[in-house]
Amino acid sequence: MSRDNVTRRGSVKRQAILEGAREVFGRDGYSRASIDAIAKVAEVSTRTIYNHFTDKDELFRAVILESAEQVRERQLADLERHLGKVVDLESDLIALGLAFTTVMPQFGAHFALVRQIQAEIGHIPEDVLVAWQETGPQPVQAGLARRLAELDERGLLDVEDPNRAARHFVALVGSEVQSRTYSGALPIDEAAREEIVTAGVRTFLRAYGLR
Repeated sequence: MSRDNVTRRGSVKRQAILEGAREVFGRDGYSRASIDAIAKVAEVSTRTIYNHFTDKDELFRAVILESAEQVRERQLADLERHLGKVVDLESDLIALGLAFTTVMPQFGAHFALVRQIQAEIGHIPEDVLVAWQETGPQPVQAGLARRLAELDERGLLDVEDPNRAARHFVALVGSEVQSRTYSGALPIDEAAREEIVTAGVRTFLRAYGLR
């Protein structure tokens, strides 16, 4: 077998391990998940897992960072689509809020994993939590803050602290949706979600709109 074929097979095996681990960690949590269970879901041997990852900690880190990166890219694309060229500020902010609160089936395993992290935060290695935030949530918040600062410069918003304004926006459009759905675990009526997001955006504009 050529070296290229060996490399490709190794890459396929590694991705199968990551996908299997994402499912198991999202289902069982970090503490309860076992390498044996991951190997079964990934349809590989435990030896194969240890050929790619030193231990469960390293595997968990790889899983959450890969997932966070994928979700980050989707959310940054949403930012570009809805705030890259503002036509109607309120409508565009509502569209962004709806994008941020939409349940994305392709990322279901990621958000199940996030719920498990929140449930056992004290058991997750601190460096993993820091790396996750730096890979996923923080770049999205920074991207939103930059867009809000641009809107301030254009005279469409009155924003003194873009980072705080970004946190306020996310909280206003998303916190009630997160609460009602238990962080995406349960469905929500679309009309209710739109009403929540719209109310959140209008509250945001009362705080940061021009006076």
